[in-house]
Amino acid sequence: MVDYHLGVFDYCTDQLNDCSILQSLPHGEIFGIVIQPIIIYIGFYVMHLVIIPKYLKDKNILQFILYSLLTAAVMGALSGACAGINHVGAEGYFRFYFSTLLLYIVYLVTSNLLKKMFLPPVFKDFQLYNGVRLFMIFLFVGIFLFVARIFVNEVILIITMVIIPGISFFIFYNYFLLYRNKEAGKIKAYRWFLWGLISIIAFVFFLISVDENVPEIMLLGVGMVLLLFFVVFPLSNLVFRKYEDYIGKIDTLSVQVNQSSANLSFLRSQINPHFLFNALNTLYGSALMENAEKTSDGIQKLGDMMRFMLHENQMDRIPLSREIDYLRNYLDLQMLRFAKEDHLDVTIQINEEHCHGDISPMLLIPFVENAFKHGISTKSKSWIKINLRCLQGSVHLDVVNSMHPKKATEDPKDESGIGLENVKSRLEHFYPQKHNLTIVANDTEHFVHLSVQLL
Repeated sequence: MVDYHLGVFDYCTDQLNDCSILQSLPHGEIFGIVIQPIIIYIGFYVMHLVIIPKYLKDKNILQFILYSLLTAAVMGALSGACAGINHVGAEGYFRFYFSTLLLYIVYLVTSNLLKKMFLPPVFKDFQLYNGVRLFMIFLFVGIFLFVARIFVNEVILIITMVIIPGISFFIFYNYFLLYRNKEAGKIKAYRWFLWGLISIIAFVFFLISVDENVPEIMLLGVGMVLLLFFVVFPLSNLVFRKYEDYIGKIDTLSVQVNQSSANLSFLRSQINPHFLFNALNTLYGSALMENAEKTSDGIQKLGDMMRFMLHENQMDRIPLSREIDYLRNYLDLQMLRFAKEDHLDVTIQINEEHCHGDISPMLLIPFVENAFKHGISTKSKSWIKINLRCLQGSVHLDVVNSMHPKKATEDPKDESGIGLENVKSRLEHFYPQKHNLTIVANDTEHFVHLSVQLL
């Protein structure tokens, strides 16, 4: 009868010819088997989390070498004593110990190479690096367990090299082919991959049961499917949701940090706007004294627009009425500018009835600015039509303007303007699934329709 100890503490290998198979393990040998991996782990901890970080901070190469050699010597002496308790020969132990040291050095070199090869700016994000790093860690752990068979049971090696990769495969399968399709509403694709996986598992276990002529093997296939459905998939889905919530919080914090940085930069630059306010007030007073009513009115509207840009434009939400006031001031200034242009036809319809609620600032004006910027020609007949109205709980803006051949000196990148790209991004951020933006253009006309559900 085979002693059951051989299945639990099978630390004798073909390479260690001087290690005899014991029918029973004394307490001292059990102590050695337990303590030896702990000593190796402590050596790894001291080296990886104490000595190397200290070297990266101080850059003292001599101190680094001395501490590394001291750690290796102490770890070698203590683990060697445990190996002696386990009756492991000197040749087998030194082969194991120096193989472990070499493996750790290769691991450090490989880690540094991966950082240079896969981290930004070479790649945009950390996903590929994290995946390769996890695979590398698993690979080195597997090699170490194979080398460390003098105290690692073969069952642990099988679990590490076979079962864990199998479970990892099903978790990745679940995330990329099941979970993401289901969350995206692609139910048909989700079902195809789900039933396809079940069919493959059933077919594999059926072939094995037929080949081995053991029908009971099919029960293992059923058990595996039940394990995936009721344990692996539900637990991994929970982890996926927690991870996505965590990433969402990080994105929100990033937006807040960027906004805070922009606000700080804005505060630092407020000296010039206040100076301009004082200058505008002086010009406004001079225009009133000279009875230049149009000039004074234009200066006042420009001052109101600057005040809006300085204060309300920094808020996440403002009353819709203030956004419309800013739009009116802009249009009045433009009409003052182009009052004597006979070839320009501008039609403005603004109906403020039902315009209640809040809106993110500067969402309407970029489309109107774009119309005046690209829709007016000093030689050809031009037109701009603006229609703003509110329904219950939403605001709608239509802007139509004429199009003219571009000047030879005009930058093609300036066709839509930075403002339009910015407002598109803000619409996606603040009004996901709550806005509609349509832009249609041809050689003679440019049309924009924007609808936003107010909050």
